[in-house]
Amino acid sequence: MVSDIFVNLPVKDLARAQTFFRALGFMFDPRFTDDQAACLVLGAHIYAMLLAEPFFQTFTPKAISDAHRSTEVLTALAVESRAAVDTLVSRAVAAGGRIPRDPQDDGFMYGHAFEDLDGHIWEVLYMAPEAVTPE
Repeated sequence: MVSDIFVNLPVKDLARAQTFFRALGFMFDPRFTDDQAACLVLGAHIYAMLLAEPFFQTFTPKAISDAHRSTEVLTALAVESRAAVDTLVSRAVAAGGRIPRDPQDDGFMYGHAFEDLDGHIWEVLYMAPEAVTPE
């Protein structure tokens, strides 16, 4: 088992990306944030490292995908209520993001999504606690 998760995402304008996610109510860990990278705190032990594209490129010989044109990953965030889903998506749109699809209501699970400024898709979902089977 792992202790933490750090999802690394390339961004074109690091300062603009930070402004976007702060408008959604997120914070950054200053210990891992500088002019090349910003550590977006998503929850306890859950982080997204927003990396300026030139810095991101130092970690891979592959070309960086244009998330506005293709999708490599969907990052899903679970929140505490249906209202919290709608609030987070609304904040994203107000901060310059866009909605890639209509909300999905499966009764026991409700989800919606937004694209950030770099085209990365963030799925936001609420699952009713009674729908989760105990281990």
